[in-house]
Amino acid sequence: MVFSRCFSSGCRVASSESADIAKSYASTLLLPRTKFKLWVNPTQREQELKHKTTEGLYAWQWENNKGPLFSFHDGPPYANGELHMGHAMNKVLKDIVNRFQVLQGRRVNYVPGWDCHGLPIETKALEKLESMPNTLPAAKVREEAELFARSQISVQRSMFHSLGIMAAWNEDGTYRTLDHDYEMRQLRIFQDMVKKNLIYRKHRPVHWSPSSVSALAEAELQYSDDHISHAAYIAFPILSLDSTSVDLRTTLISRGVSELQLLVWTTTPWTIPANMAIAVNPELTYAIATFSRGPRTGHPVVIAEGLLEGLKDIFGSYSIIATIQGSSIVSTKYSHFFKSSAPLEVIASCHVSPSSGTGLVHMAPAHGFEDYLAFLSSASLDSNQEGIVADILCSVDEHGRFSHDVISLAPSQEIGERLYGKSVLGEGNAEIVSILRESGIFVHDHRYRHRYPYDARTQKPMIVRATSQWFARVGDIKGEALEALKDVIFHPDASRTRLESFIRERNEWCISRQRVWGIPIPSLHHTRTGETLLSHESLEYILSILEKEGVAYWWTGPSAEFLPTSIRNSDDAENWVKGTDTIDVWFDSGTSWTMLRRFGAGGEHVVPADACLEGSDQHRGWFQSMLLTAIGSRPDGTTGRAPFRHLITHGFVLDEQGRKMSKSSGNVVSPSVITSGGKDKTKDPAYGADVLRLWAASVDYGKDVAIGPKVLAQVSDTLRKIRNTIRFLLGNTLEGATLDYSLTVSKQNMTIIDRYVMHQLITLDSVAQEAFKSFNFQSVIPALVAFTNSTLSALYFDVTKDILYAESPNSISRRAVVTVLLHVLDQLTTIISPIIPFLAEEVHQIRQLAAGRSSTSSVFERGWKQMDPAWEDYDVLRDMNDLLSLRNTVLGLLERARSEGNLRSSLEATVSIIPNQESGMEAMRLLESHKDHLSTLFIVSDVSLHSLHSTHLDGWGYEDIYNGLLVSIHPSSDHKCPRCWQWRAKQPDHLCHRCISVLSN
Repeated sequence: MVFSRCFSSGCRVASSESADIAKSYASTLLLPRTKFKLWVNPTQREQELKHKTTEGLYAWQWENNKGPLFSFHDGPPYANGELHMGHAMNKVLKDIVNRFQVLQGRRVNYVPGWDCHGLPIETKALEKLESMPNTLPAAKVREEAELFARSQISVQRSMFHSLGIMAAWNEDGTYRTLDHDYEMRQLRIFQDMVKKNLIYRKHRPVHWSPSSVSALAEAELQYSDDHISHAAYIAFPILSLDSTSVDLRTTLISRGVSELQLLVWTTTPWTIPANMAIAVNPELTYAIATFSRGPRTGHPVVIAEGLLEGLKDIFGSYSIIATIQGSSIVSTKYSHFFKSSAPLEVIASCHVSPSSGTGLVHMAPAHGFEDYLAFLSSASLDSNQEGIVADILCSVDEHGRFSHDVISLAPSQEIGERLYGKSVLGEGNAEIVSILRESGIFVHDHRYRHRYPYDARTQKPMIVRATSQWFARVGDIKGEALEALKDVIFHPDASRTRLESFIRERNEWCISRQRVWGIPIPSLHHTRTGETLLSHESLEYILSILEKEGVAYWWTGPSAEFLPTSIRNSDDAENWVKGTDTIDVWFDSGTSWTMLRRFGAGGEHVVPADACLEGSDQHRGWFQSMLLTAIGSRPDGTTGRAPFRHLITHGFVLDEQGRKMSKSSGNVVSPSVITSGGKDKTKDPAYGADVLRLWAASVDYGKDVAIGPKVLAQVSDTLRKIRNTIRFLLGNTLEGATLDYSLTVSKQNMTIIDRYVMHQLITLDSVAQEAFKSFNFQSVIPALVAFTNSTLSALYFDVTKDILYAESPNSISRRAVVTVLLHVLDQLTTIISPIIPFLAEEVHQIRQLAAGRSSTSSVFERGWKQMDPAWEDYDVLRDMNDLLSLRNTVLGLLERARSEGNLRSSLEATVSIIPNQESGMEAMRLLESHKDHLSTLFIVSDVSLHSLHSTHLDGWGYEDIYNGLLVSIHPSSDHKCPRCWQWRAKQPDHLCHRCISVLSN
C-alpha cells in the first residue's frame, strides 16, 4: 500500500542567510550571459537576415553543394491580387522541403513561377481601359493586361520573399507564362499533340460562362448546392396514332385513347426552343395515365410508372389506362411548339433516370452533354452525323442571351421578339415559361434547389452551349497517363485515387478560350466554307514567324503573312483569316514541366521533378494538365513518364470556426498582417514570418486547416518557448563560461542523466529527419516541443543548473553538461532551420561572432550533422525511466512539505531510501550504481541509501512507498552554502566543501 505522512510535529524552517555574504560570491558563479534576447522585433530582425537565407543561400547551395540534384517544380500561382493564406502555406511547405534537401548536401533546383494569362487579368485590363470585351484592338488589351500581370508579380514576389522563401528572386531565377521562351515551348508542345492527332475542332456543347464570355474547362468550375432553378413540367402532344409504333398504337386504340401527351420535366425551360428529341429508357415500364389536378386534368400522358406516386402532391390522384415498355415509345413523332413545322421523334437512351422527373427527358443537344451524346448515338439518326452536328439548334449567344436565331424557331415573330436579347438565366427563362403557359402545353412550374456549376472566377452561374471549340483527345492517352502514375508516390497516399478518377472520367479537354489575353491557337479559317487548317506543317511555318517576331505578332501581323506558301499563292488566299481563340490557361501552366530541362545543371534533363506540392484542387487542374501534356507530347513509340516523382497535396485554409475565408464574412486572415502586423498592433501584432512558418509546419496540411488569432497566439507562445530554450543553451555554452570547447567529454565520462538526454536528442534527430524526408512535417513540431519542454526545461536544465553555475569550468561534471548542451544546440538549430530559418540564422550568427568568425555565413552551410549512433542507448532509457518514476515520488513529497509550510526550497531537504520489501532490492541495485547523481536528479542536497535493516530516522519528514522502496524526505542537518545555496555547509554562512575546492583552484 502506498502512503504518505508527516511523522514529527517539530518541523523546522531554516533561518535566512546574510544577503551580503551571498552577494560577495555572486561573481564567482558561472551564471548564463548572452546577447540573445528572449524577444526581438521580428520584422526588423528578419529583414536583416532575409537576403542571407533566401537569395544568398540559394546561390551558395547551387555553387557549393555537391550532392545529387533535387528538383522541386513550382506550380505557378495566378498573378492577380495579394497573397492569401493558401499561397503562404503552399510556399512555406515547399521551402521546408527545399531547405531540408540543402542540409542534406543536395543542390536544389527551385524556380518560382507565375501564371499570367486568362480572364481575371484581362478583365482588370478592360476595367483600366474602361472598355467592354471585343470593343478594343486586341493589341491594346494585351498591352494593358501584361502591365497589370507584371505589377502583380512584383507585389507577390515581395511577399513571398518576406516569408523567407529560398530562391533566386530575380528575373532569371523565376518564370512567367508570358515569357517569350515559355510561350514558344508551350506552342511546340501543342504542335507535338497536333502531330499525334490529339487536337481537333468540333461543334458540340461545352461549359460556357456568360460572365466570362468564354468556354471553360471542368477544372474552372465550382459547384453550388444552393442554386435555385425555375423548373417546369411540359406536355408535348404526339402527332397522330399513325406516328406511333404498332404496339403503342394497338394499346391506345384498344383503350379508346385518341390523343396523348409526352410529359417532360426540365430545370432549364430556356432550352425548350432548342429541343430536338425526347428520350425514354427502353428498359423502363411506362404508364399511360390521367391526373385529377392541373391544366391537363383528364388528358392521358406518358410517364414512367415508378414515378407516378411521387407526382401526386403536384397533380393529384392518378388513373393508369395502360402500361407499355419504353422501347415501344421509341420513334413516336411529336409536335414541338417552337419548331412546329418539323415533327420530332422519341429516341432511346439508357441515361434516362428511373428515379427523378417523369422518365421522359427533353433533349436539347446544344445545351446538354448527355443529350448531345444520346442524340448522336440514336439509331434513328444514323445518317451523316457531321451534318447533324452542324444543324444542332442553338439560339443563345456568347453573353447568355437569346440570339436573333430564336425568332426563326418561334411559332411567330412576335413570340420570337419577346425572347430576343433576354438572358436565359434570368428574364429570358421567365419569358419562356410565360409563353409555354399561353401555348397550352404548359403543365406546372416550381422553384427547384439543386447542385449547379458556377464560373470559379466570376462566381456566376454557367450554361451549357454548343459552339465550335478546339479539344484535346484525352481518351486516346489516358490509359498511358494512368500507367505513368504507377511510378508516382502520392502524399497522402489516398490522393492517388482522386487524380486517377479524374483522368478515367475524362475523354475530351476543351482547350480553346474566347479571349485575347493568352497564347493563340494558331489556326487558319476559311471565311466562306468554314474549313479550318491546323496541322504540324502549318504550325511549323507559323511558329517560325512567332519565334522571331514574338507571340503577340499573331494579333498585329496580317493574316496573309501566316499562310503557308501553297495557300498564299492561290486565288483563294484572301478568304483565309487567323483564328481568334486562345489556349486554356491550364494548358499554359500545364506545360511548365518544360522548365525543368531549361534549368537543369549543365543542360542535363531533369524531368521528372523530384517533387510537386499544391492544393488538393489541383488534382483536377495543374497536376492533371501537366501529366496530360507531358504524355500527349511524347513521340510515338516512346514510353510516357509522369513529370513528377512525388506528388504532395495540402488542404484549404479556414478560419478558427472551420469556415471558408471571404471578405464578405470579414474572416480573412492575411499573411502580410501576420508577419508585419495590422493598423492596430494590439489587435494584430507583428508576429514575423517564423510564426507563420511554424504554424504551417505544425498543422496536418493534408486536410483543411484552421488559423486565427487564438491559433496564432498559441503558435507564438510555442516559438517563444523554443527561443527561451535556445537562450539557455547559448547563455551556458558561449558567453557565460570559460570552457575550452575542445575539452568536451566522451559518453563514458557522462552521468546517466547526460546520456539520457543524448539518447532523447538522437531520437528527436531521427524522428525529424524521417519526417522531413517523408514530407510529414507536422510530426516534427510535437517531438521538438516535447523535447524542449519536458526533457530540457522541466528536467535537464533544472537539475544541471547547480553544476553549470557552481562547478569549476574545467570539472568533468560541468564539461559533460556543456558537452550535452553543445550537442543539443547543434541539433536543435539544425532541426528548426527548415521550419523557422530566421531564428536558426540568428542563433548561427551569435555563435559565429562568439567564436570570432564572420557572421555572413548561413546556418545551412554546415549541413545536417549526423550524430554518432552510439548515443542511442536503450539501457540508459530503461534505467532513467525507472529513476524518473522514483523522482516523481520524491517531487510529490517535496511539494507536500512545501504546501504545508515546512519547506521553501527542495535543497533544504535530504532523501533517504530504504528497501522495505525484497522486491526493492533490485531497484536498490540501480540506485547504488547511480548514487552520486541522485541528489542532482532530485534537486536536493543529499540522498542516502540504507540497508533493509536500517534504524528509523529521527526528525520531521514525509514518506511514501515506491516499487518496494520506502522513500522519505527530511530537513538537512547541514547549512546553506552562501555561494551555491546547497545545504551542505557544516557551519552557518560557511562555504560547502565543493565551493571551497572550486574557489581554491
